[in-house]
Amino acid sequence: MSNLNNRTIIITGASRGIGREMALKFAADGANIVIAAKSAEAHPKLPGTIFSVAEEVEAAGGKALAFQVDVRDDAKVAEMMKKTADTFGGIDGIINNAGAIKLAGAASVPMKRFDLMYQINTRAVLSCSQAALSWLKKSDHAHIINLSPPLNMDPKWFVHYGPYTVTKYGMSMLTISMAEEFKRSNIAVNSLWPQTVISTAAVEFEGGGKSTLEKGRLPTIMADAAYEILSTDSCELTGQHIIDETLLRERGVTDFEQYRYLKDSNKNLMTDLFVD
Repeated sequence: MSNLNNRTIIITGASRGIGREMALKFAADGANIVIAAKSAEAHPKLPGTIFSVAEEVEAAGGKALAFQVDVRDDAKVAEMMKKTADTFGGIDGIINNAGAIKLAGAASVPMKRFDLMYQINTRAVLSCSQAALSWLKKSDHAHIINLSPPLNMDPKWFVHYGPYTVTKYGMSMLTISMAEEFKRSNIAVNSLWPQTVISTAAVEFEGGGKSTLEKGRLPTIMADAAYEILSTDSCELTGQHIIDETLLRERGVTDFEQYRYLKDSNKNLMTDLFVD
């Protein structure tokens, strides 16, 4: 196990929620963080920008680079990798956290929305990983983490929102693919997914509502799990579809009440999609 001091980690979709929480967790260990997101402007209903998170990263003890990028734009993705390496001297990790969601069935999902989900959820994982590869190969502690679920083929995960499922499973299959292909370069590739719903402003905004938030956990649990992955020596852990709670229990965490969104609550937690 090693710490992240002076390690350089790019996090997509990092202006709020899980991405922001990971940025602050890694920064507290002295990491260099690239806060990447599509918009540099504040969302009218959601808190945070790449610049506000960059300030928080610096305050937490890390170094920050705010970079506006649409992960569908290969040229901009390549520019981000070069800017990162020029600024910090290399790249040690990529967290493919940016995502798009529409829980609609095959009969009703707008094709434009499917294209968006595919481009951000699946294609961008390949684009970002490929663009960073030459620098990851030079790192002695290289990691790629995709925020994608275990491959659960129960039809219940396909019947109501199969198009979304396909794009998230595409990420998970790329984890298997890249882990095997990049092993020779000592680059670890894993997926990370929450056991329960993660209570973020985006979940509430996208229709979950307050009742869903109250049945979830704070994004700190995902940040802690990602930290454990990144702190593991390269390729000692690779090609796995990791559940946050399972990994943290294996690493000795016993207090999971600390992660509850609604403290001292007797409400049952809501298990996340794709988790039995």
